[in-house]
Amino acid sequence: MIHTYYIEVTQFEDKDLFQEKRSLLSPCRQQKIARIRPERDKCRSLGAGLALDHALQVYGLRERDMEYVSGEWGKPFFQAYPDIHFSLSHSGAYAVCSIGEVPVGNDIEQVREGRLKVAERFFTAQELEFLYAVQDEEEITQRMFRIWTMKESFLKVTGRGMTLPLKSFSVIVDARTDTARVEYGSGHAAYRMKEYDDIPGYRVAVCCHADSETAKYMEPVALW
Repeated sequence: MIHTYYIEVTQFEDKDLFQEKRSLLSPCRQQKIARIRPERDKCRSLGAGLALDHALQVYGLRERDMEYVSGEWGKPFFQAYPDIHFSLSHSGAYAVCSIGEVPVGNDIEQVREGRLKVAERFFTAQELEFLYAVQDEEEITQRMFRIWTMKESFLKVTGRGMTLPLKSFSVIVDARTDTARVEYGSGHAAYRMKEYDDIPGYRVAVCCHADSETAKYMEPVALW
């Protein structure tokens, strides 16, 4: 099963609460937070770490006890628990963590107007066809962020991140079922997408390999 948790991070602008919660995390996460300059980004990184800490409790573990290693392309793993996979993302006022027994990638984006130039630059012809199949500007913006979060989640699940060109694969949305698949390389990559719109003004996408019997998505959980 794949569990997803999200947390509102502006609460950590309170300095006392920030210090209290940061002390609960691993030295690795604390050091990462310390290297970040903008205060808002510190709060987002803290929120991601706390969401991961909560997610690990499903396995009877805590983030503060974890040692991290990086894969070939830099994707982090737990040294002592290679079968536990996770993905973190943050945007605006929220951070998200997804965790499971199969490789997983997630992304959250705050929906904002005026971002269509990003689509023109990075979307494939098939994705642009879906984007402009409607006339309503608000719906076009929603579709843009749907595709973007799904593309980001796929990049993360592969472990390659931005080393994989965004135009080298397409997210294809089936208009009849409103489900998505990934076309990559010479065939269709067997990856399963799950979208969430539980947070007003945000889009969330989670991606995992479709062949796994454990690839069942649970409903997202809001943390404190």
